[in-house]
Amino acid sequence: MPASSSSSFFLLLCLLSSFSVMISGYGEQLILVNNCNESIWPGMLGGAGHPTPNAGGFLLTSGQEVVIDLPQKWSGRVWGRQGCSFDSTGKGSCETGDCNGLLRCQGTGGTPPATVVEMTLGSSASPLHFYDVSLVDGFNLPVSMKPVGGGVGCGVASCEVDLNVCCPSALEVRKGGKIVGCKSACLAMQSAKYCCTGSYANPKACKPTLFANLFKAICPRAYSYAFDDSSSLNKCRASRYVITFCPPK
Repeated sequence: MPASSSSSFFLLLCLLSSFSVMISGYGEQLILVNNCNESIWPGMLGGAGHPTPNAGGFLLTSGQEVVIDLPQKWSGRVWGRQGCSFDSTGKGSCETGDCNGLLRCQGTGGTPPATVVEMTLGSSASPLHFYDVSLVDGFNLPVSMKPVGGGVGCGVASCEVDLNVCCPSALEVRKGGKIVGCKSACLAMQSAKYCCTGSYANPKACKPTLFANLFKAICPRAYSYAFDDSSSLNKCRASRYVITFCPPK
């Protein structure tokens, strides 16, 4: 091989090697889509030992979508915040899902009630991705998580209906006369029986409440209470997932 060709080949190998190193730290992608008629402010929180992407929060205007690259085997949660107002320093407040009055949640979870998308995208024990939409912390926005590809058996996690419309009066959260959220029974009652804690922290003792059954009837593909695994937890191996706020019904 001529010296010039050899040098070019070596350079190509170096570039490919650098590219492999560059992408090896990335795992899956999340595509966040705002299909609502108003702006929302997604919040993100990495699980224990996992980083929080995009500093934990950002603005997503109506019709906008954002692609987020995740580290390998990422675990965490995503939720939507409504009615937010922030100053130039990123301080302010949201009507629902507020994270300590910050635009960038920076490791702080959202204040309930908030519809939460939870995921564990692989682990040291399993290559499978597990994900769900949870109403355990209550409801504020319809949301879904759908894999792009992934093969047979990959499910869609969702609560596509506005539960605020049929929220029992005991669970309503109002701002300015408008219902902006629906509390979970745990948040409203503040007892171990409704929160599946203490002596109720197992599936035999903790059963769905009347309110959980109501949520389940309306949103059958979402967690309605802590041990609602069988019909709510999804498994897949897709490389990309679309999270849509206010998904088409």
